[in-house]
Amino acid sequence: MHLSHLSLHDFRSYTEVELPLGPGVTAFVGPNGQGKTNLVEAVGYLATLGSHRVAQDAPLVRLGAERAVVRGQVVRGDRALLVELEIVPGRANRARVNRAPVARPREVLGILRSVLFAPEDLALVKGDPAERRRFLDELLVLRAPRYAAVRADYDRVLRQRNALLKSASAARRGRPGDVDLSTLEVWDAHLATAGAELLAGRLDLVEGLQPLVGAAYAAVADDRTGRSGVTTVGPATIAYRSSVEGDGPPAGDRGALAGWLLTALSDVRRQELDRGVSLVGPHRDELVLTLGPLPAKGYASHGESWSFALALRLAAYDLLRGEASGSLPGGEPVLVLDDVFAELDDHRRERLASLVAGAEQVLVTAAVPADVPAALAGDRVDVLGAEVRRVA
Repeated sequence: MHLSHLSLHDFRSYTEVELPLGPGVTAFVGPNGQGKTNLVEAVGYLATLGSHRVAQDAPLVRLGAERAVVRGQVVRGDRALLVELEIVPGRANRARVNRAPVARPREVLGILRSVLFAPEDLALVKGDPAERRRFLDELLVLRAPRYAAVRADYDRVLRQRNALLKSASAARRGRPGDVDLSTLEVWDAHLATAGAELLAGRLDLVEGLQPLVGAAYAAVADDRTGRSGVTTVGPATIAYRSSVEGDGPPAGDRGALAGWLLTALSDVRRQELDRGVSLVGPHRDELVLTLGPLPAKGYASHGESWSFALALRLAAYDLLRGEASGSLPGGEPVLVLDDVFAELDDHRRERLASLVAGAEQVLVTAAVPADVPAALAGDRVDVLGAEVRRVA
């Protein structure tokens, strides 16, 4: 799989861009603030319907414009598909495939798959649990696009249940005993059902990622040359920790998982009514990152944290690539390295470049050509003042 053409209209700093692309490495080179990241952000948006930089779509539309359009020609084997996304702040976005409208934008998910490395990835290790939950859920959707609907259902139920808990908590404080909990029980069942589906997907995903993360960390942080200065305290591991105490049922048994969550909701009912918020469920779970016997957050050095963040992305790429070559649908993902090499020491730069050089398509952003390792030599596009120019 690769992106053969990227077209932008009023996206970020660009009025119009028509950019042919090909397999192999393409480096977008130019000073900071000139629009390099905007290009790869558009690629990520085509793949995920979201940005790695902002939570809302409004900043993606060029100042003064009413809408933005992102188009990408995706080549998968001998087949090409044109994906078009129209971003309209304050209104529902629209999508087309081969010029034909689709009912919902999320129907384009899976046509293009991408894995993006960016400086923001350090938050996967040093940030709050929400960062790691987002990592899992975004990868879950890349792996199986149907989980976009599962996530949307869970988020909708959670909002409704929290609103009811908040109202019930306020009423309980004002008029003790005057609370109708029958509706809450209905939302408990909805939350348990949707939560079980999301939880089953996450558990299966973590099981697939575990060995890949350990191998990727060992490859990135390899200190046998003595150049990296990394003191590795032990292997890198990941584990899923539920907000429900005790061991749950098997990951594949969604009915049992739903019953487990429903029992947990009943057990914390009094606390939830006191606090007015849902206290158990996938929205409060954690992906635990460990180096040897210690949690990575708070104990890993800056270099070890970077290696762990890179390992998570590499593992995601390896998982998707391995499934693309097997029986599961979806092509090898496009690999995007957004200003990553400037953040790394020479050893990690060389290691990362050697690990990803064989990808079908790699898109790199860099401030100067020297920031692109020799192992990733390929096409170059200069970016200056929101203008792009291919360098021979």
